[in-house]
Amino acid sequence: MLVSLNPESESGMGIYLSTPKTEKFSEDGENDRLRYGLSSMQGWRATMEDAHAAYTDLDDSTSFFGVYDGHGGKVVAKFCAKFLHQQVLRSKEYADGDIGTSLQKAFLRMDDMMRGQRGWRELSVLGDKINKFTGMIEGLIWSPKGTDGGDQVDDWAFEEGPHADFAGPTSGSTACVAVIRNNQLFVANAGDSRCVISRKGQAYNLSRDHKPELEIEKERILKAGGFIHAGRVNGSLNLARAIGDMEFKQNKFLPAEKQIVTANPDINTVDLCEEDEFMVLACDGIWDCMSSQQLVDFIHEQLRSETKLSVVCERVLDRCLAPSTAGGEGCDNMTMILVQFKKPAQSSAPPEEQQSSANEKAEEAHEPKADSSES
Repeated sequence: MLVSLNPESESGMGIYLSTPKTEKFSEDGENDRLRYGLSSMQGWRATMEDAHAAYTDLDDSTSFFGVYDGHGGKVVAKFCAKFLHQQVLRSKEYADGDIGTSLQKAFLRMDDMMRGQRGWRELSVLGDKINKFTGMIEGLIWSPKGTDGGDQVDDWAFEEGPHADFAGPTSGSTACVAVIRNNQLFVANAGDSRCVISRKGQAYNLSRDHKPELEIEKERILKAGGFIHAGRVNGSLNLARAIGDMEFKQNKFLPAEKQIVTANPDINTVDLCEEDEFMVLACDGIWDCMSSQQLVDFIHEQLRSETKLSVVCERVLDRCLAPSTAGGEGCDNMTMILVQFKKPAQSSAPPEEQQSSANEKAEEAHEPKADSSES
């Protein structure tokens, strides 16, 4: 099927279709600790640039979920969905039980892995393609199901070749990842995808949207030699942190975490308690349309009559989809993962102390204790 483009519907975010693609990629899974459902939809965009990863059993005691929202192309999002969890699993820090550090290193490692001949080759395999015979855009929703590769040994050795000096992709992706081990939840985030937990019906943001206007982001951008114009880094990128986007990471005198744009994630750790019902990972295509609390309320409402979590996700996507491209909101690609905790996590501390602990951690991460927006 040829993709029908509306020539008058172009924005800074890309070309819009004349009719939205509402077909969804959905799946469900579970183990003895949790169950999840997810759904992705291309929507009004001419291409699908989101990707995701969901592994209930990264190892015997650990689950991994990630959403990756690409920009300028889908390759970096797909690269992260294929490789990021593998890097977490293979790290020494992970083996030592230091999940937070293993996540941070895996985020930064993505940029390194996408450089050089090997990076170029892997990105080419995953790349955006236009069929030479029909001119059709191949914009399939993509998930690396069945390729977790945790048992593969791959040290990403240097490769000789014509692209050995490849500096990495100019396109990029957000990454918002949640790792659940026993009664602990680790959230790593770079960009404006978001992780939210529902605790006794209250929405708590476990990640912070990395917009250029945030003081800590602005300070790094300016120190690295960048500028902010109309809310965009160097006038073009509306994110302060992302994987890829190598044009913003060219200062050879600065480490990766101090570049104009960095893949360095915020890490937030929360002790799960009996009052935690579910968590959501979603790209900004959802959050542009619903506040954290609005989404949590909507999910609770749906769960009264619907047990299949992917169906709940599909209903969120349909609710967010705009009737036309006139307004902008509700016109983005949409991806959402809903994870429901099956039974209370055992803890020696009473729920009140757990609640306090999670709030303190949120404060330490400069997060609001709970979502209070009414948008």
